[in-house]
Amino acid sequence: MLLVDDDPLVRAGLSFMLGGADDIEIVGEAADGAEVSALVDRTRPDVVLMDIRMPSVDGLTATETLRGRDDAPQIVVLTTFHADDQVLRALRAGAAGFVLKDTPPAEIVAAVRRVAAGDPVLSPAVTRQLMAHAAGDPGPGDGRRSRARDRVAALNDREREVAVAVGRGLANAEIAAALYMSVATVKTHVSRILAKLDLNNRVQIALLAHDAGLLEETDSP
Repeated sequence: MLLVDDDPLVRAGLSFMLGGADDIEIVGEAADGAEVSALVDRTRPDVVLMDIRMPSVDGLTATETLRGRDDAPQIVVLTTFHADDQVLRALRAGAAGFVLKDTPPAEIVAAVRRVAAGDPVLSPAVTRQLMAHAAGDPGPGDGRRSRARDRVAALNDREREVAVAVGRGLANAEIAAALYMSVATVKTHVSRILAKLDLNNRVQIALLAHDAGLLEETDSP
């Protein structure tokens, strides 16, 4: 994995913490987003732990650049905030999740392992918090809403129901109970939604459902 943070003390702490895990190898470190693309080319990490705020090229720009690559590594955003606009932007760009800088070491190690295995590192509770934060925004502009609606039009009715449930932060078992289907079927629907909409993870499903106004529709009497 690759560590990206402008604070050498933070990098040293993360390197010590993560390097102690037998199944995690630190292949490089960067102090700014401007260094990331070349370092990824050279080291080919599976996971990048990316600070948001850096002096030259911030972590958001670096995340967007990396996720535009065909061989993009998974990215975990490192932040001091639970749900600010920058975290939402990073998740829209395809980050697999985020961890707070004061997260206990064992949880950061577990988050890296989950992302390396292809799982997002946002719990249903955090997803709900993010959606609440997004709902508090002035709202997506007409252009974003129109584009989001065009994309979700590719979903069939059942997939649309699952997308709305994901947008509400429900876990697979909760979706299964609400929609009267098995957990395996929910997982299949989620996989199909990701493939149809060319998304990276279920948090992006939730954000797209929000942008398209699907959550508002189901809230209407």
